[in-house]
Order: sequence, then structure tokens, then C-alpha cells
Amino acid sequence: MRENHYEEGKWWVSPYNFIPEVRQGLDLPPKVEIHDATLRDGEQTPGVVFSIDDKIAIASKLAEVGVERIEAGMPAVSPQDAEAIREICRLGLRSRIFTFARAMKKDIDMALELGAQGVIIEVPIGYPKLVTQFGWTWRDVFEKSRDVINHAREQGLYAVFFPYDTTRARAEDLENLCKAIMAESPPDSIGIVDTMGCATPEAIRYMVRWVKQMTGLPIEIHTHNDFGMGVATELAAVTAGAEVVHSCANGLGERTGNAALEELMLGLELLYGYENGYRLDKLPELGALVSRLANIPIHRNKPVLGHGNFIRESGIGIQYVVNDPLVMFGTHPALTGRRGEVVLGKKSGKASVIYKMGELGLGEVSDEEAAEILARVKARGIEKRDILTDDEFVAIVREVRRAA
Repeated sequence: MRENHYEEGKWWVSPYNFIPEVRQGLDLPPKVEIHDATLRDGEQTPGVVFSIDDKIAIASKLAEVGVERIEAGMPAVSPQDAEAIREICRLGLRSRIFTFARAMKKDIDMALELGAQGVIIEVPIGYPKLVTQFGWTWRDVFEKSRDVINHAREQGLYAVFFPYDTTRARAEDLENLCKAIMAESPPDSIGIVDTMGCATPEAIRYMVRWVKQMTGLPIEIHTHNDFGMGVATELAAVTAGAEVVHSCANGLGERTGNAALEELMLGLELLYGYENGYRLDKLPELGALVSRLANIPIHRNKPVLGHGNFIRESGIGIQYVVNDPLVMFGTHPALTGRRGEVVLGKKSGKASVIYKMGELGLGEVSDEEAAEILARVKARGIEKRDILTDDEFVAIVREVRRAA
């Protein structure tokens, strides 16, 4: 595991992430894997529909980026989903392929027949769902799960027990379920699922340690972003010993979405020091592909993928944006396949004007001309309430030169 906060030409994050006083309080597992659910949970985003070809393309790009596990879909949903899973399994990707399954033996058999290597076996455990939606007790959940878990493992599938809405479960229900499962049908791992994205990082850390103590199993964490903490709570789970984090590319998912794959990758690699060998430079390609196929634009300042993340309008420190980006940013733009960019608008300075003229090959100007160009740039930025295009800047330069 890497413990350096700085690598020349790549990143410069806080050194306090790695000091002994911080690290000694963490229970970081030696290895963490990503389980990406874009093709299932991501497609549950309202209005998103991925075709078979779409799913194949996304799965291939996920594998290229280095995702260890791909949840290729829920075959019981439709014949098209089943066919997509079959085709993805045939690709021979580096990533292991999982399916999402109800607590039914026929779902397990379908996963096996399609060629999957593992299954996520979902059951409810959140108290609001048990009482209101299903009318079940924890024992009902156990009895429906027991034979299905055993069947999956007997067939050679990696079985993840996935009691969803875990963070709203009554303590006695979750404890009784875990003890019963471990006594009669232990899975390969167990998920802690913050279905409503309503748990704090501290609560997640507590639950990871608690469930790991009760079961002795590897812990998987699956969160949603309703309070804007999907990534934070998953990384908190890792600090308590969780070995698998679940994600969706671009943060897709129901309501506010799932923990974003690209943000988890950078967090694991740069903030906690895991060396998983992810192709971070390929993340913009994956993001653009998923955005196009989902028909959901990436917000300009979205972490990692936003096209404005390495843009600088303010004139202060403008010389570093391209020549020494780590002065201005925590990561070098090239690390994620990007480049720094100087733009012009209301907040620009004279240095920005001079830099932009050089970039566009417009030659030199006097101090007076530069001041006039800057004044017109600011005025245009205020009028437009946006940054200027290169064409707009060139037009201003020509106007000033004609008037000189």
C-alpha cells in the first residue's frame, strides 16, 4: 500500500492523510475491490434504458478501466437483460461477472446458465420495508434466504448476501438474521446496504465492525447519495475493514444515484494509497460513453469527470495551470486524461490575456492594449454571464488593434 501524498506530475494531496496519528486509527484491509453496478442499479435511473449492445460496450470499458467485478444485470427482469449478461460473460473480460438475484433458486440457476461467476442475493431487512412493504419478520427473511444461499455456493457461484436497507434495520433483526445465516447457510460475503443514503460515515464504520464481528465474513458496502455522502460513507466503510465497495459510473442510480465509480477509484488510490492499477486516464472515456448511452449529461463541475475541473478563469496563478498544475490542483490533469485550460471572463487578469494571446498565436500587445482588451473581456463576461469563447476573444483583440 502506497503512503505518499505526492508523486511528481501525478498528484499532490494532503500529507495528513498518511501521518501515523491518522493511519493508526484505521482498520484498512490489505486489498479492496470495486463491484460496479452500472448495468443494473445504474439502469434503474428513471428514464435510462441500455440495449444489449450498450451493456456490452459499457462492460468492456469497465474492464478496460480495471473494475474487478461487474454486476451485469438482473436476468429475471427480461430476456434482453439475460441475453446481455450471456454475451458479456462470453467476452472473457478480466472482470468477474455477477448477476443480481432474488432469493429464489431459479434466479441462481439462471445466473449459472448464463455463465456468471457470482450472485448478489437481495432480501429486505430495513424495518420500514419489513413492516409496511412485506409484512415479514427477520425469520421470514432467513427462511427465504437459507436454501438459496446454499444452492448458489453448491453450484460454485460466489454468493453475496445482500440484506438491503440495512442501515434502517432494527439491531435485533439484523443480529438475529446474521446469526441464523451463519449457523445454517453462510455466504461468501455480506453486504451493508445504505439503500436510502441516510447513514453517517461514523454509523457505517460502526456497522462494518459490528457485522464483521458477528459473521467473520468479508464485508461489502453499497450506498446511495441522498445526503451527498455516498462516496464518503463507502470510504468510511473501507477504514473499518470493508473489502468491497459498490459503485455506478457517473454516479448513476435511483433518486440521487449511487456512489460514483470514478470518485471511489481516485479516493482509494490517492487518498488511502491502494495500488489497484486502475486506468485513471480512461475514466473520461468511460464517463462519456455512459453519459451518451444514458442520455444524462455530466455536470460541468462534477468531481473527476466535469469538463470544467481544470479550467481557470481567475488571473491569480494563471501561469501554473498548464506549466505546473499541481500548484493549482490536487491531481495533474493528465492523470485522468485531461489538460489544464485558461479561460477568460469577468474574473480574468492581465496575465490571463497575455497567456491567451500566446496560446492562440496572436502576437504581443502593449500594456495599454492589454488593459483595454482586459476591460472589454470583463465587460463581455459580465454581459454574457459566462466565459468567452476563443472566437469572441479574437474579435475583441482585433477591435482593439483597429482602434489603436
